[in-house]
Formats: sequence, structure tokens, C-alpha cells
Amino acid sequence: MRLFSSLHDRVVGGPSILAANFARLAEEVRKAEDGGAELVHFDAMDNQFVPNLTIGPLVAASLVPETNLPVDAHLMVQNPDNLIPAFLDAGVASISVQPEAVTHLHRTLSLIRDGGAEAGVALNPTTPPEFIEWALPYLDFVLVMSVNPGFGGQTFIPQMVEKIRRLREMTDLPIEVDGGITAETAPLVVEAGAQVLIAGSAVYKGDPATEMRRIIEAGRQAALQSR
Repeated sequence: MRLFSSLHDRVVGGPSILAANFARLAEEVRKAEDGGAELVHFDAMDNQFVPNLTIGPLVAASLVPETNLPVDAHLMVQNPDNLIPAFLDAGVASISVQPEAVTHLHRTLSLIRDGGAEAGVALNPTTPPEFIEWALPYLDFVLVMSVNPGFGGQTFIPQMVEKIRRLREMTDLPIEVDGGITAETAPLVVEAGAQVLIAGSAVYKGDPATEMRRIIEAGRQAALQSR
């Protein structure tokens, strides 16, 4: 399943399972899908690049056959090349890496694409868009972190709206946003040019289907108004 290359001008959303109940992970994902989610965001953290330790390829391999949605893996790890083959074997649809943690970004993105997945980079809040200018031809999407990576439940950093706007001026690649996305912040990032809304705490704080739907609808309404 290739989500990013088939987006065109649509606005879509998906849950970040970092905020889900891991004892009922597949069920939690299905609830968000009932709310219109079109992807699942999977955060892998190594307690080195970020100060947290989460889940890896084995959990991804268990989740992929349990959902109809494409699984979008974000590797917040040092040396992601070591994990990319295992995530590809797990069947994820897309993989984003942190360019700040990669020595040879072209090689890493080629590894992802050659393995059949869509390739992205995730930019930390203070990493400028120009940092990836020469990588754009090898990307399928760009992920803007609108909080510092590592933990869920953080507050949206408002300056990221201008960062998204600058990225949109640089490229027509789909822009994904993760961190502090709610029904209130979704319109801000969509108006700036984002298309893929990732929400964790805001989705799983209540009924996931209801909250997911609210966020997606808020983003789509903003897209209509900005056209």
C-alpha cells in the first residue's frame, strides 16, 4: 500500500500508537480506523537518539496483518540502517528516518525505496528545511515534528506552522505532521500546506473513532477554506 504517492491533494489522518493501549493494540487501531484513519503511525525509539524506549520490528510484524491500514514507521534511532531491513520484512508501507542521525542519507533512503517502502525524513523542530534540500528527489514525503521527539502528550510548537509553509515553498511532496495535533491545531498546519495529520494523545484521550474523526474533519475543512 502506497499512501503518500497516491494522496494528490487529499488531507488524511492517522493515530500514533505511542498513545494507544499496547495490550489491545490491534483493537485500538481499528477504533481509529472507524473514525476515518487512513494510516497507522508507528514510533520506534532507542533511548539514544531520544530519551525513550518503545517498540521495534517484531511488534510491527504483529500489527501489519491485523490492520487494513498502511503502517508508517518513524525510526527515532541512531543507525537506522541496522533496523530498516527488519521493518521492511515486517511489511510496513513507509519508513521515515531522522536525517540528524544518518551519515549517508542518500544510501539510507535508497535502502528503504529498494525494499519497496516509501521513504521519508523527519525534521526535528530546530532542523531547518534547507537541511534536506538535496535529498528531496529521493523522498516520498517529509515529516515535520511539531514537538521534540520522544514522548507523547507534548504541546504543539506554533513556530512549526511557518516551517511547514517554507517546506511547501520548497517542494510539492506530501507533508506529514506529528506532535500536539488536535482539532484546534490541525487547521493551522493544513492551511500552511500539510496533508497528513498524526495524532496520539488527542485520539486516545477519549473515544478514538470520535476524536480521530474530529481531527480529520477539522483539517479537511481548513483545506477547503484555503483553496
